[in-house]
Amino acid sequence: MDFDWQVWPLVGGFGRYTRLVAAATWLPSLALALGFFSEGLYTTRPVYQCPGATGVTRELCNSTVAPPGNHSDSCPTGWRYDTQGWLENNIITQWDLVCANQWKVPLEHICNLTGMLFGYIFFGLICDRWGRRAALISTLVTAVPFGLALSFSPGYLSFVVLRAGFSAALAGMFLSFYIARLELCTPCHRLMVTMIGGFFWAAGELLLPGLAFLCSDWRLLQGVVTGTLMLLGLFWCCHSLFPESPRWLLATQQLERCKESLCVFARANGVELSEEFSGPGSLFAEIDASCEGYPRPRYYSICSIFGTRLIWKNALILGFTTFIGCGIRPCFVRNLQTLGPYIPYFLQAGSEILACILLCITVNLWGRRSVLFLCTILTGFCSLLLLALTQYLFIGATVAISVLGSLCAHAVVMLSIFYASEVLPTVLRGSGLGFIIGLSMVGRAAYPIIELQQKAGFFLHHVVLSSFCIISVLSILLLPETKRKSLPETLRQGDSLRRPPLIIHSKQDSVPLLPHSNKARTDYNPDSYARLASSTKKMITRDRVATKKGKENQALTKD
Repeated sequence: MDFDWQVWPLVGGFGRYTRLVAAATWLPSLALALGFFSEGLYTTRPVYQCPGATGVTRELCNSTVAPPGNHSDSCPTGWRYDTQGWLENNIITQWDLVCANQWKVPLEHICNLTGMLFGYIFFGLICDRWGRRAALISTLVTAVPFGLALSFSPGYLSFVVLRAGFSAALAGMFLSFYIARLELCTPCHRLMVTMIGGFFWAAGELLLPGLAFLCSDWRLLQGVVTGTLMLLGLFWCCHSLFPESPRWLLATQQLERCKESLCVFARANGVELSEEFSGPGSLFAEIDASCEGYPRPRYYSICSIFGTRLIWKNALILGFTTFIGCGIRPCFVRNLQTLGPYIPYFLQAGSEILACILLCITVNLWGRRSVLFLCTILTGFCSLLLLALTQYLFIGATVAISVLGSLCAHAVVMLSIFYASEVLPTVLRGSGLGFIIGLSMVGRAAYPIIELQQKAGFFLHHVVLSSFCIISVLSILLLPETKRKSLPETLRQGDSLRRPPLIIHSKQDSVPLLPHSNKARTDYNPDSYARLASSTKKMITRDRVATKKGKENQALTKD
């Protein structure tokens, strides 16, 4: 069954209650952004010096190479720090992660990204096996203890382990909210609802510096972040705020739970439960008829994707573009460090907001594939410009190109994730999207690995990613277009998505025996065709039922 056109409109579609549930999933993006970006403030490098060794200072975010003659693990008189960030005390000042110990900072970044990678994959599997709500509850149960323990971590090693676990829980929480929000929306609302969630994410990123300035200590900030996550326990306690996805219940053939969920949505959306739901030829009868034989729940593992013809190819292409977007963005951000410790942070947040705005305007107009194609080209073009002309450009031009490149790279990542969620079928959406976002963590880990090697090979890293952009531009043309299409529910529906022609001629679909007009038809709306077919079927069913009742009444009258 087509859930978007045959099921969802009958229970109110994107009605009052559905809009409320979707809007409720925006607010956790604020708390999740605080948790994700707080790690960057914990490891901000301050200016430091050893009073016993005059003239030995390290500027914020400069090279990780230790000063000559100061390769000791500690300063005899104690390190003196001049914090220029929003936190007066972070893990670097707490445990003296400078000079010979400064390699521990990029190592912590790598462990944090590894935890996020594991979280996306593990909780994505839970989403597909036990449901979106079960995955959210498991992440809440994991995140709060890890977050509280992290704020009391006694040393560097315990901090790294606890932070990795905390980040894994945050990754699973993000994935659960993202998928549940998407599956509530109709095709015409999916993009806008998702992008508004991106705006809340950017708002959380902008809120973090002020919160860090008020807390001043990293332990207190971590406690506040964990406290905001504890508030998300409302989604666990109040089932109506985060119900299980009826789309997933129907796709996995959990029919009784699906019917109960649909009834809840119908009542909350103000739809009367009549014979359209339980009578002959009704919605529930069609749901029962859609399953062959005795309905039993069917679950799929991520390994099922390799038995498909097209789904695995689409997932591989979008995972590749996500990897490139996250991997190449630090190459642009690195050129902004000359502006000081504060401006680059707000430039990145501003570029994310602009990326959301541009996607809202262009994606529904031009389509997913075309916009992703354009953003990838712009990302590669900005990268090649910086590689070839950095030494000849003045600072303002370098900053402008870097900001544009960062904006396009973020747009590539956001659109690739959204695109993948529309291409992957419901039965594999959690695990498939988890693997794709996990690949972006691999791309982000490339930069701290280079830092761990004292930035040897950074130029080669930039060249390789720029080359990958060219390859991804060609592979994007193989993707199907999902604009104004229903979400695929099964593997068969996912494999039925086809790549549209690159250039559509105006006379391509005209019938030779009929006159062709270049004017657009105003009496035909392709989006309403499926609704018309469903309504016609219901009218025919009602007529049959009415005719049957009439014959029964006539028989009773004769008797």
